[in-house]
Amino acid sequence: MAINVKPLADRVLVQPLEEKEVKKGGIIIPDTAKEKPQEGTVVALGTGKVDENGKKIEFNVKVGDKVLISKYGGTEIKLDDINYLILREDDILGILG
Repeated sequence: MAINVKPLADRVLVQPLEEKEVKKGGIIIPDTAKEKPQEGTVVALGTGKVDENGKKIEFNVKVGDKVLISKYGGTEIKLDDINYLILREDDILGILG
């Protein structure tokens, strides 16, 4: 499926991985009490960051990478009923693999 969003500069479009419903002691935890997911898949990359000399800095991640993201980083958006995050590459803590 084609995404109609192209991030700018050093921003990355990430699709958070949905957490499975957790039951503890037979109690269903409501969506409002669940923690935000901290893992996601890179869907699109921006145009790249430019340093003070005008040289483009390459991304450390690529489309398809499974990444660990900052818990409260980024901006949530919804496209075609799918949740995404747009965040700076600095908000990506690591590549899972």
